[in-house]
Amino acid sequence: MEMNIQLKSLADKINQLKSKIETEESTKHAFVLPFIHILGYDAFNPLEVVPEFTADLGLKKGEKVDYAIFQNGEPIIIVECKSWKEKLTVHNSQLFRYFHVTKTRFALLTNGITYQFFTDLDNQNKMDEKPFLEFDICNLKENTINEIAKFHKANFDVDNIVSNASSLKYIKEIKKLINAELESPSNDFTKLFAGKIYTGRLTEKVVDEFKDLVQKSVSQFINDKINDRLNAALTKETIKQQDEQITIVEDDNKIVTTEEELDGYRIVVAILRRKLPISRIVYRDTQSYFGILLDDNNRKPLCRLHLNSGKKYLSLFNDNKTESKVSITTIDDIYQFEKELLETVNIYETE
Repeated sequence: MEMNIQLKSLADKINQLKSKIETEESTKHAFVLPFIHILGYDAFNPLEVVPEFTADLGLKKGEKVDYAIFQNGEPIIIVECKSWKEKLTVHNSQLFRYFHVTKTRFALLTNGITYQFFTDLDNQNKMDEKPFLEFDICNLKENTINEIAKFHKANFDVDNIVSNASSLKYIKEIKKLINAELESPSNDFTKLFAGKIYTGRLTEKVVDEFKDLVQKSVSQFINDKINDRLNAALTKETIKQQDEQITIVEDDNKIVTTEEELDGYRIVVAILRRKLPISRIVYRDTQSYFGILLDDNNRKPLCRLHLNSGKKYLSLFNDNKTESKVSITTIDDIYQFEKELLETVNIYETE
């Protein structure tokens, strides 16, 4: 079975069982050991997976890590587990003490849902304080699965993993900084743009005004890029099917789906795909409006487009599922309501 299928199966199991898992021991057996098994190691073979692993720590006797994964008689990964209810913190972790007295280059701290992989990029034989790879097993992306696969027994290559670890670590940190700047632009980030287009003096008031402009500009730029990629990714077959849909007139309802409505749908997809798979965003055309639904469910309207009666309107929905119409000049105005559309998704996802 392919690793991505196995990981998806484990994620489904975790979501189903975690409310019934009360202890750290239960977390180990229900969540962590199956993950180790997916990596190709036999948890019941003491030559591969050693529970309660002990190393000689000088004056400190009897301290243990939860598991050590062995290859060719040497530990290659040491593992410390927490209950799935606990947040992970590497401070005071026994992994620090064990890392420098074993020949392993990798340490794993996990609560069965969040996984943090560490190595010694900063100082040789001393575990880094920040992980180079971190993920939520219930929310995996394809590129993360590719990194996990490198730890599989059949693929394990210390040099290959370490050589890539530095890039992973710094990319992760850079992405965090970018996300922070997008959510709340700093003065330095704002001045980077304002300084090139504003001819006056960058006073504190001017910088504050530009912060909002920078945030909106970056958000719309990203949405435009996503929309462009979404359109480019459409296969010829999909385009053909959509073209056929445009020309189909249903005998009973006389419904014609226009290209403008489909463009509006693509804009909504571009906005929401950061939170939702495209497959969950579905449109249904009617005589009175063009509806966009979550999971093709009439009880979960994301928005409605009214584009065929002269004036154009966008219908939005609040937490009571009450519809409110806002006037738009062109379908590009939909981008202005990104926040409201994302809030509607949040409402349905927390029901």
